[in-house]
Amino acid sequence: MEVKTVLQRNAFRFKKQYGQNFITDEGLLDRIVEAAGIDENTTVVEIGPGAGTLTRAIARRAKKVIAFEIDASLKPVLAETLSDVPNAEVVFRDFMQVDLAEFERNMPPYTVIANIPYYITTPLVMRFVEESKRVERIVVTIQEEVARRFCAKENTADYGAVTAGIALRGRAFIAEHIPRTMFYPVPNVDSAVVRIDMEEGRIPVRSRKAYRETVKCAFGSRRKTLCNNLMTSFCLSREEATAALSSIGVESMARGESLSPEQLAKLSDVLADKLPALRE
Repeated sequence: MEVKTVLQRNAFRFKKQYGQNFITDEGLLDRIVEAAGIDENTTVVEIGPGAGTLTRAIARRAKKVIAFEIDASLKPVLAETLSDVPNAEVVFRDFMQVDLAEFERNMPPYTVIANIPYYITTPLVMRFVEESKRVERIVVTIQEEVARRFCAKENTADYGAVTAGIALRGRAFIAEHIPRTMFYPVPNVDSAVVRIDMEEGRIPVRSRKAYRETVKCAFGSRRKTLCNNLMTSFCLSREEATAALSSIGVESMARGESLSPEQLAKLSDVLADKLPALRE
């Protein structure tokens, strides 16, 4: 099926605000599905099906695909491209406005696959990481620079709050690099496919709230030492901040980006013990 022809036949116009760049290469579509580890028992939630090319590739292997599309003008396009795909359901709604707890109430464990605008990628991924009870893995096609941030190690330029946020419950790795020429229309940046395998309790913490606040503190002002950030964020004295770091084997002059997610988790436990407001 020639996607460009389908789009033209339905007089579809790309909308800049939705960052619409569709993948049409069958080989790449199959590799994305392969990277997601889908089989005949997998339920997939796809965010941003666009013209339905990836949806078709997913549906060939998955048990069921529930695709959320924000652009209602794609209705005739998707009706055509998915006309022979009985196990795919399209919901024309902004997924960020969906009540996730209600959505998951009767859902089996599922995999998320998304090819969405870069500006919404991090909020979407963090919503699943922080709120979902049923998601097993997340596979997103994103700007290569953002992909590096998702998968970065401590003490690197790409390591930041989003890295540590994902690491609490998931293991992220880059599964595929995608040159910009593989999209239609061609975007201004190269992309990558990131897979995040979810594992509840991967890094144990006493309070997720304390962990989130500790991460926010650690990366809130990268030019300052973590000790100074702790003093500012949690109203601690220098002695208290130094003692908290010392208790997990970290020097007072360390900066936030030098701590691994595991160390940040230990620090969050220390802070949760000291500060009742951080307990859930």
